[in-house]
Amino acid sequence: MLSQKDHYNIVLFGDSIAKGVILDQENGKYKVLSNSFANLVQQQFKGIIHNAGRFGSVITKGFSTMYRDVLSKKPDIVILEFGGNDCDYNWEEIAQNPHGDFLPKTTLNHYVSTLKEMIQQLRQEKIIPVLMTLPPLDAERYFKWISKNNAANASNILLWLGTVNKIYDWHKLYNEAIVQVAKELKVKWIDIRDSFLNTQDYREYMCEDGIHPNEQGHKLIADYFLHFMKNNYEELLKPV
Repeated sequence: MLSQKDHYNIVLFGDSIAKGVILDQENGKYKVLSNSFANLVQQQFKGIIHNAGRFGSVITKGFSTMYRDVLSKKPDIVILEFGGNDCDYNWEEIAQNPHGDFLPKTTLNHYVSTLKEMIQQLRQEKIIPVLMTLPPLDAERYFKWISKNNAANASNILLWLGTVNKIYDWHKLYNEAIVQVAKELKVKWIDIRDSFLNTQDYREYMCEDGIHPNEQGHKLIADYFLHFMKNNYEELLKPV
C-alpha cells in the first residue's frame, strides 16, 4: 500500500493517443495537440502526470523501454494505454498481395501475455497499474486512410478483409482483452471506449483517419479520466 502523500506521481504510458497526436485536417499531417487529454487532466489534477506516450508504439516496444520511460520516474500509479497499433496490419503489404497470410503487429495472445507481464512487473515495484480501454475506431474512415484513396489498394485490401467492418471487430477484440485482463488480475480500468460509444455519434470525436480522437475526443477522454480519478482515487491506493 502506498504511504499517504499530498501529491501522487502518475505516468501515462502508451501510444500516440496517450501522446496526444491528432491528424491536422488542413495539411493531412499528424501533430501533437496542446489541449491533449493528458494536459487537460494535469490542469485540474492534484498531482504530477508524466506523459510517456510514443507515436506508433506497440506493447512489446513499451515493455522493452519500461525502465527508462516509467520505472525511472518512480511513479505511484501507471496508466497503460496500448493496443491501437498492436492490432494493426501492414496494409501496404496486404494491398500488394491480397491473397497472402498476414499477422498483426502484435498477435492477440502476445499482446495479452505482455500486458500481464507489465502489470506483474509494476506490482513487484509497488506501483499501481491502471488500464485504459481503446476508443472505437471508425472503420469506413480508417479504410479510406489505409488505402490512401487508391482504388486498386482499396480493392485489394477489401478482398483480403472480406468486409470493412472486420477492422472494427478486430480492433474491438483487443479492447475486450484489456477488460478481461483487468478483471482477471483485479486491475482498475478507465473505460474511455464507453464514453465515446455513449455519445450520439462517436465519429464526431474522431479524426479523419478514423482512429485518433480529435480535439473534442481528447476533451471527452479528459472529462471521463477526471471522473474516474475522482471516484476511484482512494480505492486505487488500497492493496490488492
